Amino acid sequence: MSSSPTRDLTQGPIARTLLVFSLPILAGNVLQSLNGSVNAMWVGKYLGEAALTATTNANNIMFLLIGLVFGVGMAATILVAQSMGAKNLTQARTVIGSSATLFGAISLLIALLGYPLSRHILQWMGTPDVALPLAESYLRVIFLAMPLLYLFAFVSAILRGAGDTRTPFIFLLLVVVLDVVLNPVLIFGLGPFPQMGITGASMATLVSNAISFVAMLLWLYWRKHPLWIGSHELHFFVPQSVIVKALVIKGLPMGVQMVMISMAMLMVMTMVNGYGVETSSAYGASLQLWTYVQMPAMAIGAACSSMAAQNVGAGQWARVDGTAKAGVLCNVLMTGALIVPMLLLDRHVLALFLPDGSAALESARHLNHIAVGSFVFFGVTFVLSGVVRSTGAVIPPLIILGIALWGVRVPLAKLLQPWLGVDAIWWSFPASSICAMLMSMAYYKWGRWREARMLNPAPDDAETVATPSEVAAQPPNPVCAPRQLLSAQTPTTTSDTR
Repeated sequence: MSSSPTRDLTQGPIARTLLVFSLPILAGNVLQSLNGSVNAMWVGKYLGEAALTATTNANNIMFLLIGLVFGVGMAATILVAQSMGAKNLTQARTVIGSSATLFGAISLLIALLGYPLSRHILQWMGTPDVALPLAESYLRVIFLAMPLLYLFAFVSAILRGAGDTRTPFIFLLLVVVLDVVLNPVLIFGLGPFPQMGITGASMATLVSNAISFVAMLLWLYWRKHPLWIGSHELHFFVPQSVIVKALVIKGLPMGVQMVMISMAMLMVMTMVNGYGVETSSAYGASLQLWTYVQMPAMAIGAACSSMAAQNVGAGQWARVDGTAKAGVLCNVLMTGALIVPMLLLDRHVLALFLPDGSAALESARHLNHIAVGSFVFFGVTFVLSGVVRSTGAVIPPLIILGIALWGVRVPLAKLLQPWLGVDAIWWSFPASSICAMLMSMAYYKWGRWREARMLNPAPDDAETVATPSEVAAQPPNPVCAPRQLLSAQTPTTTSDTR
């Protein structure tokens, strides 16, 4: 049986290769957004505005929790992509094993701590009283599902780093189909299933991800995927200290970046909650629309990160720059093409997520007209940050994001409310996005990100960790000093966190 396809991103026309590689990612983003929108339609139309507010608050918390471990997964993905670019499959499998163990342990700990604290977290972020019991019921089940959500996302990201975008898409499709089918069944209690209300929506998420994750593992095993770690190779899962150190040092800033985004979202959500359920549900409906607008940026940006990392591993710096330019152009064209019709048809689209005759519709249209254009600037930032991080330069994107969110967005949203009211919150989105884009462009052009590296070279007398040579014609290689990767990068004697 042939293995699942991986793609060599170091060859071929840059723009075409990037586009073809990103299409399954974009399709996956479409599926996820459609799934979230269908769920929001069931909840908003049939369970009411309070239930929609509850899921919006709980989902913001879920995004924050995913951000806590996002950095570890992203660091592992970059290391795997660099290893694949350097044609070092054994090193890629060693990275996967160590990072999977660390990733799984962290996600399990978060789930165990978060379940009993659900109500306290929701109260802390100012969830309206009418929505609090619903949000707690929903969030408790989401915490139970968290390890599955983490591991599914982790394995999918690893496969994309290796150039395989088809396998994650297939099983994400399975998640969406199961979730769409199970939502009305568990919410309303169809057939032999009990009526669970809003808890049924989160239970559908848990069940669909559990089934799909197990199915994906079985598929990888059956197809003998080159990155599959078999039962006779369990030593790969023993954490290697040099890899864990790299994952923490490089992953922590990327994780903090996601946490900063999530905390800013929670801060905005808290301010929005202060204006009541009508404004909160309007914002929740707009968030559903925005997931579609940001899809090209997320897909092209993720593809650029993997493609750039493989070319960093192969030492092809001209292709790294070409990837950034192609990614920015694709994002501007595709995101702009989505924004125009969504502005023209927003009354009809936003109405899908609100009860018939809802007073929140006009508020949702108003804030959407102000804020939706910010995703063009977001796309540029997302692409350039992904390319920069592919070398191991993770601190500058973190600083840029921190300034944009906590130096611009949150202060503007808070301080201008006495003059602009709730509009201060909406105008803070384009203002912060423009600042982030300008800073990212400046650092990409003049920064020293090309000198960074994911793994530092080990001195000759330092302890090294050799990877086993299970792959034919692949000798043991010291993971803490990947000569192929280091020799391919621009030499430097300075810090790798510039």
